[in-house]
Amino acid sequence: MTKRLTTAIAFIFFATVASACTSEQTTTSAQMIVYKSPTCGCCQKWVDYIESSGITVSTIDSDEMDSIKSKHGLHNNSLKSCHTAIIDNYVIEGHVPVDDIKRLLADRPDIVGLTAPGMPMMSPGMNSLIPEGYDVLAFDKNNDTSVFSSY
Repeated sequence: MTKRLTTAIAFIFFATVASACTSEQTTTSAQMIVYKSPTCGCCQKWVDYIESSGITVSTIDSDEMDSIKSKHGLHNNSLKSCHTAIIDNYVIEGHVPVDDIKRLLADRPDIVGLTAPGMPMMSPGMNSLIPEGYDVLAFDKNNDTSVFSSY
C-alpha cells in the first residue's frame, strides 16, 4: 500500500471516530428541562425513562403548562401533550422516544422541536418502553409539521 493511501485511510478512520465521539458527547452531555404538572404520573415515568438513557433532567412542576407551551412556540393545540421539555434549544413535547431525541441532537435540523401529540398509549412513559402505533412529528416556528418517525 502506498504511503498516500495509508494516510488517507488513517484520516478517514480518525475522522469517523471523532465524529462518532462528538455525536455521542452531544447526546449524552445535553441537559434537559422538563415542565410538567405536579400531579401527572406519566410525565414522571417519561422523565425516569429519559434519565435511564443518560440524559440529565431537571423537572419544574407547574400549573401553567399552556403558557409554558406558548412561550416555547407551541401554538397549535393539535401538537400539544402533557409535558414540555427543552434540550439544546429544541422543544420536546410529550412522549417522544429517546432515540428520536438523540437523532435530533445529532442531526440538528432547522426546526423548533419534536412532538408526540396527545398521549399515545404505547409510548415511553405510558404503557410501553417500546414505541408503537404513533408518529413523532417535527414542527417549525409556524407549527407546520412533518413526520420525524413512525412507530
